[in-house]
Amino acid sequence: MSVQERKQRERAERERLIVATARELAEQQGWEAVTTRRLAERIEYSQPVLYSHFRGKREIIGAVALEGATELAAAVRAAASRANGSRERVAALAHAYLDFAERHPAVYDAIFQLDGGLAYAQEDTPEQLKDAFSALLESLGDVAGNVVHPGLFTEVFWAALHGVATLTRARRLPPEDTERRVELLVDRLAEL
Repeated sequence: MSVQERKQRERAERERLIVATARELAEQQGWEAVTTRRLAERIEYSQPVLYSHFRGKREIIGAVALEGATELAAAVRAAASRANGSRERVAALAHAYLDFAERHPAVYDAIFQLDGGLAYAQEDTPEQLKDAFSALLESLGDVAGNVVHPGLFTEVFWAALHGVATLTRARRLPPEDTERRVELLVDRLAEL
């Protein structure tokens, strides 16, 4: 291994450490607790080293969002692949999505709530975000049928799931009714 390859590997490892530490701190104490000073202390590197990887908290949030989008896509696909039939597949997708939002609230916020400097729904949208949407579209596209464009249908279903996730977490909706909300969404889809 050349010196250059070793330096690149070390740099990639430091970057992964920064992102993992930011994620951990955000999940434990919220994003307001994530500062470059705190991250530098936790990873035992100086702030200039941290800034050599990320220009600031916004880019760190973006990196967490991209990592989280990859995980969300994998969770949705795994759940949908275990289901039989379109109704069960859509219900599994909804449960996987809501479970991800509940288990990883800081990551979910990085993806959908916070400014990570990422472009959404544009040509320059990062592939990880496009793939997360594609994971939803794969299960919902055939449910949309010929009545509505599959992408538009997926956006509306995703918006409904996002609303359930964020309103439940904010205690605006009682969590004990989440299953009934999912059933209602899935049942209404079946009517199309």
